[in-house]
Amino acid sequence: MKEMNRPVKRLVFTFAAVIVACQFFSSIGRLSGAEIWISPDGSDKNPGSQSKPLQTFQAAVEKVRLYPSRGKEPITVWFRKGTYYLEKPVVIDADVSGSERAPVKFAAFTGEKVVISGGRRLDLKWREYNNSGILVADTPPGIEFDQLFVNGERQTLARYPNKDTNILIFNGYAKDAIAPERVSKWQDPAGGYFHALHQFLWGSWHYKILGKNPDNNTLKLEGGWQNNRPTKPHPQYRFVEGIFEELDSPGEWYLNTKQNKLYYYPKMKISGSDVFEVPVLKHLIEFRGSPEKPARFVSFEGFIFMHTLRTFMETREPLLRSDWAIYRGGALFFTGAEDCSVLDCDFDNVGGNAVFVSGYARRITVARCHIFGAGANAIAFVGNQDAVRNPATWDKPLQYEEIDKEPGPRSPNYPSDCLVEDCLIHQCGEIEKQVAGVEISMAQNITVRHCSIYDMPRAGINIGDGCWGGHVIEFCDVFNTVLETGDHGSFNSWGRDRFWELKNAPVGKLPELALLDVVKPIIIRNSRWRCDHGWDIDLDDGSSNYQIYNNLLLRGGLKLREGFHRVVTNNICINNGLHLHVWYPDSQDYIARNILMAPHSPIRMPTGKWGKMIDFNLFATSEFEKRRYSEHGCDENSVVGDPGFIAPEKGDFRVKSDSLAIKLGFVNFPMDKFGVQCERLKRLAKTPQIPSPRINLAEAKTNSAKPQQINWLGATLEPLPEGGYSAYGLSKELKPLQVVSVQNDTVAVKLGLQKGDLIIKVGNVPLTSIKDLPANYSTSSPSKIEVYRNGQTVILPR
Repeated sequence: MKEMNRPVKRLVFTFAAVIVACQFFSSIGRLSGAEIWISPDGSDKNPGSQSKPLQTFQAAVEKVRLYPSRGKEPITVWFRKGTYYLEKPVVIDADVSGSERAPVKFAAFTGEKVVISGGRRLDLKWREYNNSGILVADTPPGIEFDQLFVNGERQTLARYPNKDTNILIFNGYAKDAIAPERVSKWQDPAGGYFHALHQFLWGSWHYKILGKNPDNNTLKLEGGWQNNRPTKPHPQYRFVEGIFEELDSPGEWYLNTKQNKLYYYPKMKISGSDVFEVPVLKHLIEFRGSPEKPARFVSFEGFIFMHTLRTFMETREPLLRSDWAIYRGGALFFTGAEDCSVLDCDFDNVGGNAVFVSGYARRITVARCHIFGAGANAIAFVGNQDAVRNPATWDKPLQYEEIDKEPGPRSPNYPSDCLVEDCLIHQCGEIEKQVAGVEISMAQNITVRHCSIYDMPRAGINIGDGCWGGHVIEFCDVFNTVLETGDHGSFNSWGRDRFWELKNAPVGKLPELALLDVVKPIIIRNSRWRCDHGWDIDLDDGSSNYQIYNNLLLRGGLKLREGFHRVVTNNICINNGLHLHVWYPDSQDYIARNILMAPHSPIRMPTGKWGKMIDFNLFATSEFEKRRYSEHGCDENSVVGDPGFIAPEKGDFRVKSDSLAIKLGFVNFPMDKFGVQCERLKRLAKTPQIPSPRINLAEAKTNSAKPQQINWLGATLEPLPEGGYSAYGLSKELKPLQVVSVQNDTVAVKLGLQKGDLIIKVGNVPLTSIKDLPANYSTSSPSKIEVYRNGQTVILPR
């Protein structure tokens, strides 16, 4: 081996010396910092040393609070293995804070399993109940809980219909869940719950059963406030739980709070070593401070968080004009906090939100965490409405003359500069359906990086408004989403900010006004998306100022509803393409150098040119499909051809160097960086199904886009295009016919039909196709016609 030249050799030795020095001083820092020890076998009368540890979490927090050198030297609180049952939430405030050079760390001791529980372990004496296979035991007086864990596994609250994990929606649903014939059989259903999806599948409704009405076959209900878009409960997707008469399946349980008795139908024989645990707290850890006196530089590392109560009955705070309502709380709750972190932790079936960052918060980090089975959102960043200059609501339209013309937030009460990195998130929202892996609303500069998110009832990542942008979504792997709801995507957003549906806005002013709230661009890049029940990326009402590039879309394509200043470049849409819905004539959208495997799918688009530019794309379709929207200025320089993917069967959709896409300016991006990267989570994470690309360059001979039409009573009708339900804000289950035109002096005019109406029902028959229209419609005794017009249901003739 040749001798290394001296400058290089000197550089290598210097670099090595630096590494050794850093390791040495890092070690010195750890050794010189203060340590507090805690163990389930300890005592709060002990000094908290390694040999004489404390016993409770609260005692350790108080020890930190009173530590004389806190903020001057690092403090580590070491937890030895075991379960720590909290009597009340642990509060971290400014007086338990560290500093940048001397942080406070609460950590599970290396290699040991430490559970922080908001529950209690029950000592139960089981006995047979009526030879039914059901067991009964007395519970401590006054205890109430809504989940039961047996040996760490969550059991099923007695329900109808029975839980079936093979059924996506609610794991089982029944149209007759609260039918009179079923209700009449229940002796005392008070304390149970009625759950249903939103009528248009935009989330879910939840009601507490207060009892039965005097007729003995209908229920007194309280609730139905969990969604920001009020409708009736879905007529079919519904179930009940917490009713004794429905205790009929192994794994189910029921709590009689009046008699302090727990009933359980075990899956297998109960032994004396079985552990029964129930949640009693909604929150475990609360970081509570203020902008003036924040909780700072505190981290939690290596814990398992479990056993918190479900909070769906407290999910009632509307988030501006998004579809959402939220409960402002979680297993870990942050408000008035800075530079705090949650690292290498697991959240195991917590009842509500896992991590909720609320109001004023800066530089909060959640990294290398595994969140599964959460009852609501995995991680949420939600600011306060007092930070929004014009917090629009659905029932209060904004007028141009009244709005604040200043850009950006009005107060500092919002999360900013926060990070979610390398997290594995799945199977959240068992009961609540308006949830996400990461939810962002009224926040700025939130980065979500290298996360794997899947098996979700709704979106994997949701941004509820444009306030105030600056978010970066990158290197994420999001798939198997929108499993139980509709009209969403793996990524979903709204931008219903002060410009959206603004009354009396001067002509040409909206593009400028759209940037008053989303003052920084929102970036979605280098990520992989797959949604089999919606769009891979869904930018809905008003979503503006987005930069979307270097994304691999595996199934649902990319939807852009009305908004401004969207730049969509260098993306790959496998077996799909762009869904263009209801654009503003002056949207200023720029779409170029994408690989598209389907023609554009426009719905309710304006006449004239679409956007600033739609061009230089590669279509893996026919020349006819490429030219279909040339009258709107689309794709003059786009080309048609085989993209030339390198190894699509392995999920590598980079293109070869001689690809037509390269000649158009497309640039390959990495295909092996999606999702979690740390080995612990990578071993657990699933990956999406990889589709086979369908390339069809055959020239179409007819205009396949022309829909079937029919003249009915003097009105020209045609089916709603695929995906059209979203453009009109309807449930995807509905198959209405749209009124293309109405001829003068016809029956259609007399009935009140108008151009643009969507006919949903004639009589009591929901329409599914043109064939469902009655051939012999009686004008002397006309059946009622249900139409959807301007966002409302109208019954004709009036």
